[in-house]
Amino acid sequence: MKTDIRVHLRACTDDNQIKQFLEVAQTAFLGLVDEQMPYVIPFNYVFKDEYFYFHGANEGRKINIIETNPHACITVCETFGTMVDPIPAETDTAYMSVVAHGQVEIVTDLNEATAAMQAMLDKYVPNYYHNQLSKKHIEKYQSSLGSKTLVLKVKPITITAKENKLNEQMKFYPGRIVKQDMSQKSAPTAIHSSN
Repeated sequence: MKTDIRVHLRACTDDNQIKQFLEVAQTAFLGLVDEQMPYVIPFNYVFKDEYFYFHGANEGRKINIIETNPHACITVCETFGTMVDPIPAETDTAYMSVVAHGQVEIVTDLNEATAAMQAMLDKYVPNYYHNQLSKKHIEKYQSSLGSKTLVLKVKPITITAKENKLNEQMKFYPGRIVKQDMSQKSAPTAIHSSN
């Protein structure tokens, strides 16, 4: 389910584009509420079967918060370059972002947990491991710090997406400069590309 966003011109409503973006983006941020304080952490993830999957230790602040309040917000954002303009206030960033709300659940089904972790390996280190993950490995896996690892998931209840497409002609690169100060009142009107 999508919700409205303030800047309608930047709304992305193409479900396939959103899904493709979530399948390749590298980092997500999980927002939780620790009593009255927000708590946001970055994590590697996979978007599979309409769920966000991630993993972490079975103890610690994140787990304590989730046990008290499982409501969560996940934000994923990738930038694709900065676009310049002779008017400083018109300088902008090309990006795509997704914000999803749902509840964090611990994955208790071993088959589901194994499939999620295999999907994560396929995403971050494709073709590195010759064999598929075994359920036994997931069952016994412990982090380098000695804690048992849990697989967690969030099914989005609401999801919004925004994008600002890159205009290659306006893309900043080192050495690109503008010599005119177009921010002065006497300056002529800036000409913008139609792209």
